[in-house]
Amino acid sequence: MEKQVQTFLNSDLLQKYLVGDISSEESKEVEHFISNYPEAAEAYEKLQDNLEIIAKAGAVDLPKDLLGDILNSLDESSDTKVIHLTQERKTPWYSFAASAAAVIFAVTSFMFYQKNEELKNENNVVVEEIFDLRSDIQNNNSKLDDLSRELLKLNNPDAKKYVINGNERAKNLKTVAYINSVEKTSMIDVVTLPQLPKEQQYQIWAELQDKMVNLGILDESDRRLKQIPYMEDALALSIKIGTKGDNANENDTEVAEISLKDN
Repeated sequence: MEKQVQTFLNSDLLQKYLVGDISSEESKEVEHFISNYPEAAEAYEKLQDNLEIIAKAGAVDLPKDLLGDILNSLDESSDTKVIHLTQERKTPWYSFAASAAAVIFAVTSFMFYQKNEELKNENNVVVEEIFDLRSDIQNNNSKLDDLSRELLKLNNPDAKKYVINGNERAKNLKTVAYINSVEKTSMIDVVTLPQLPKEQQYQIWAELQDKMVNLGILDESDRRLKQIPYMEDALALSIKIGTKGDNANENDTEVAEISLKDN
């Protein structure tokens, strides 16, 4: 029902009702909304107040000698008997005409004002959408540039590809490492990682001649190319399961390993 009231308020039925330019069916609809919905009644009162303000602002005082000029003109141009109007008459006909003209002018001005405001609001919305679209295009271009750079790294003839598959403890595990010994860069692509208990996590290690070095955590939600530290003279890469919050331990359960010297 709130949506129906909002649709009614966004239409021009209230303005048409105010100036009398409305069908009987539309008039019944407007009176129904004004009687039953405070929002419609408040909007109608506001329209009336605004109309009164505009009418006062557009009102023009009539010249005092206008009546005399009109009467003289009638006397000179007519051979028939003319009923002379006197200045004591309370409501001259031209006062009604002037008032009607002022009201029509005020209503027209108010409707043009409202339409202008609506156009301004629509224009602001269009401008904001254009800025959002430009921002989206810039973000997409930035992502495409990043992806292009990553593809260049992967297709670099100096980059070696190492597929790391899981052992019996993690049969569905699969990751791919790209190591470029010329540019000294290492990247890993997480393909599949079996789900672990909440307290555990996957860690990637590099095996050197005399020690093991932890290169970071692999997360199953991290399904993208990930930069990892490049280790000079690394003999192998391995993936282990460790406990979250504990210091990395090279004796953690190993679930995958690949030699870097055999390729």
